[in-house]
Amino acid sequence: ISDVLRVCFRGRNPRRRHCAAAELHLPTPLCVAWNPRDLHVALRNWIASSARSFLQEPRILLDRSPEFRDLRRGVRRAVRNIAKPRVSMDASHTARNNFDNVIGPAMRAGAPVVDRHDEISEMTPTIPSQMAAVQLVGHGGVDKLHYRGDVPTPVARTGEVLIKVAAAGINNTDINTRIGWYSKTIGDATGIGGANGFGEINDADASWSGVPLSFPRIQGADCCGRIVSAGEGVDRNRIGERVIVRNMLRSPVDYRPFECWTFGSECDGAFAQYAKAPARETHKVDCDWSDAELASIPCAYSTAENLLHRASVGAQRVLVTGASGGVGSAAVQLAKRRGAHVIAVASTTKADTVRVIGADEVVDRRADLVAAIGHDSVDVVIDLVAGTSWPWLLDVLRRGGRYATAGAIAGPLVELDVRTLYLKDLTLFGCTFQEDEVFENLVSYIERGEIRPLVAKTFPLSEIRQAQTEFLAKAFTGKLVLVPPE
Repeated sequence: ISDVLRVCFRGRNPRRRHCAAAELHLPTPLCVAWNPRDLHVALRNWIASSARSFLQEPRILLDRSPEFRDLRRGVRRAVRNIAKPRVSMDASHTARNNFDNVIGPAMRAGAPVVDRHDEISEMTPTIPSQMAAVQLVGHGGVDKLHYRGDVPTPVARTGEVLIKVAAAGINNTDINTRIGWYSKTIGDATGIGGANGFGEINDADASWSGVPLSFPRIQGADCCGRIVSAGEGVDRNRIGERVIVRNMLRSPVDYRPFECWTFGSECDGAFAQYAKAPARETHKVDCDWSDAELASIPCAYSTAENLLHRASVGAQRVLVTGASGGVGSAAVQLAKRRGAHVIAVASTTKADTVRVIGADEVVDRRADLVAAIGHDSVDVVIDLVAGTSWPWLLDVLRRGGRYATAGAIAGPLVELDVRTLYLKDLTLFGCTFQEDEVFENLVSYIERGEIRPLVAKTFPLSEIRQAQTEFLAKAFTGKLVLVPPE
C-alpha cells in the first residue's frame, strides 16, 4: 500500500515479471497490479472516476521498447488531459476515450509481453517554480516571520533530494534562533523575549553555532514529507519515499566530529511547501503514523535520544525536567523504553498526560525538588530547563551520577557550587552533536512501534505566528505542528 497507483505488466518469466509500468501519483492511498487483459478496463474506469483526485503533475514510468510505443503515448495523452489545474468532467471523458481508442486497441492487437527488464524512462513531476514558505527576515518577534506565496522553490543539487513537505513541527530552537537567544548578551529565559524579541542582541553570535545567521531564512528543523526529485548521484528510485530529515546535518561539514548544521538554521528548513536536504541524511520511514506525528520526531526525539545515549541511560532512576514539552515528553518515552524508572517534572495540570506517556512519578515543577524526592535519589538527570532551581538537580543526583542538558528555557545562567560537582564525582554532559546511530535508532524504534509522539495541535503554515504564540504559552503537552498548503 502506498500513495502511488502502480500498474505492472507480468512477463512470462516469473523471476523477471515486470517489464513495463505506468506509475501515477495520487493524493490518496491506492496500489493495484493487474494482468494485461484486465488493465484496459480497470485503468479506463479508474481514470474516468478519479480525474478530480489527480495531482497536477503526475509521474509516469513506461517501458521504452518499440512494442509499447502506442501504449506510452496513450497513457501520457490521457494523463495530461486530466492532470490540468482545473479538471472538468469533460476531461475525464476525454481520458476515457483515449483509453478506449488508443490503449485498448493496442493491447487487444497483442502488444507482446517480454521476458526482460528493459530500460525504463522517467517523466518526473514538474515542480512549481515558486512555493509558499515562511521567511525569517531578521532577529526579533513573531512579526519577523513573513508568510509568502512567491518564494523560489529549491532545486536538488548533487547528493540532495527535494521533499514535498507534509508537516513540520515547532521547536524551542526555532524560537531561540528567531529572537537571537543564543547570543551571550542574553541571560533571560526564552519566554521573556519569545513573542516580541529582545531589545538588544549581538547578531554576530545570535545563532546556536555562533555564526551570524543569513536572512531571509526558512526555518523548520522538523521535516516530514515525500521525495519528489533527486539530484545528481542520488538513486531516482527514491522518488516517492516517505521520509524524515535528520535535523543535525553532518554532510555540509564533511562528517567532522562535533560539528554540524541545523536544518532550518545554517540552511533552509521545512517551514515551506518544499525543502531540499542531503540524500544520505534523509531517512525513509515505513509506519502508519500521521504526517503530524512523524513530523514530531526529528528535532525533539533526536535531542532526547542523544541525551540518553550520551548519559548511558539504562534501567536506572532518571529525572526529566520540562517533561510535558516536545523534548521532555520524548525523553520520558525513550527513557522508559530503556527500562528506566522515570521521575518527570511538570505542572500538576499536565501530570496525568505525562503519566500516560510513561512517567512513573510526576513532581510539580514549582515544588522543592529535594524535599519531594530526596537527596542522592536519582542516577541521571535529563535537563531542558536550567534556571534558578538548577542547583537542586545536582543535589538529587547520587554519587557518580550523570547530568545531561540540551536546553535552558528557564534561563541559561545558573549557580554552580563546584564542591558539589567534584565531591560527588558527578559527570556533566552538554549535548548538541549527535552520532549517526542516534537518528538511525529512532527510525528503527518507529518502525518497530516502540514509541509514538503526542501531537497536541496542528496549524496551517500561514498561521505560524499564532502557533508560536501558543507554543510560548506552554499550555499544551507534546508537540505543535505546522501543515503547509497542498
